[in-house]
Amino acid sequence: MSPNVVLPFLSSVVSFVFAAAVLAQWSRRHRGFQLVWAVGLLWYGISAGTEFLGSAFGWNEALYRAWYLIGAFFVAAYLGAGTIVLLARTRFGYFVAASFVFGALYAFAIRGRYPEDTTAFGAVLVVCLAAAVAIAIATWRARSLVAPLVLTVLGLGSVVAAALVLQATLDAPYALDAATGVPVGSAIPGNIRILAGPFNIIGAFALVVGAIFSAYVFMPKQRVLGRRALPPVVAQIYGALAVAVNFIASLPRAALALARGELHSRVPATLLIALGGFIPGVTSGLNRFGMTWAFFLGELLGVLLIFAGFVVSTEVFGERVRLGPVVVRRHEEEVPAA
Repeated sequence: MSPNVVLPFLSSVVSFVFAAAVLAQWSRRHRGFQLVWAVGLLWYGISAGTEFLGSAFGWNEALYRAWYLIGAFFVAAYLGAGTIVLLARTRFGYFVAASFVFGALYAFAIRGRYPEDTTAFGAVLVVCLAAAVAIAIATWRARSLVAPLVLTVLGLGSVVAAALVLQATLDAPYALDAATGVPVGSAIPGNIRILAGPFNIIGAFALVVGAIFSAYVFMPKQRVLGRRALPPVVAQIYGALAVAVNFIASLPRAALALARGELHSRVPATLLIALGGFIPGVTSGLNRFGMTWAFFLGELLGVLLIFAGFVVSTEVFGERVRLGPVVVRRHEEEVPAA
């Protein structure tokens, strides 16, 4: 059987099983981030399901529109939003604000490809920059507003994206890579492709960096850069740099704690999640540039690694978690405010 059939099928099944597990967890604990993650995983399963159906039985326009809408707009965005909700009480909001700036920069960088789509470019620029400022201020003054702000932008953006994708005039009923048979977005109008970039960038950034940030919070630390009293804007830039430097410096201590069975289970769990978010982000990005051979494989590896992180996490197991020859300790505390 073709890998183009098997890989998306497995990705879809794993995603739906994973979503059911997270929904079961949400039904017991009623935490907002669990519900948002579950929605993201359902989107993941549906997106992979369209790829399975298209590869197995043939593509059509409706299937192609659903694939692009869910895969390009919803999957990474909702998974990333779940991480933002989880970390809303921390300084992670500044990273989120930066990701919106990156989304605006992406639109600026590709504007030359679609010179006629100035309205879409302007809308992305205004919304991303306005959201970045609002989220940065909320993180500074009222962190309880970060999650509602992000979810509001995501909800409104999702409605706009759905309306545009479902009503767009396509260049062809669908588009596939001639060499690999993998679907590509070239049949979608340029104004919609401009909008899709920030959804993916912001979502992937939040998922991957949020997981690394969570790992840093719970790992034994080697502080190369300590806290300093600095002006507000400078302090946030310094804080982001300090987290990155101290995270790298702390890896040897974390490895030693893992070998001793003393490492908090959320450290390996969140690092698995970070890797699981990074791999499909790379293969999806390669797809945009015509390199599609790893697209379906990246999707499957991504959801498997994120699922593995969930299984290893303290949300699942009892007092101790065995990772091969070593054991990590379970703690139940939440991510502390930072």
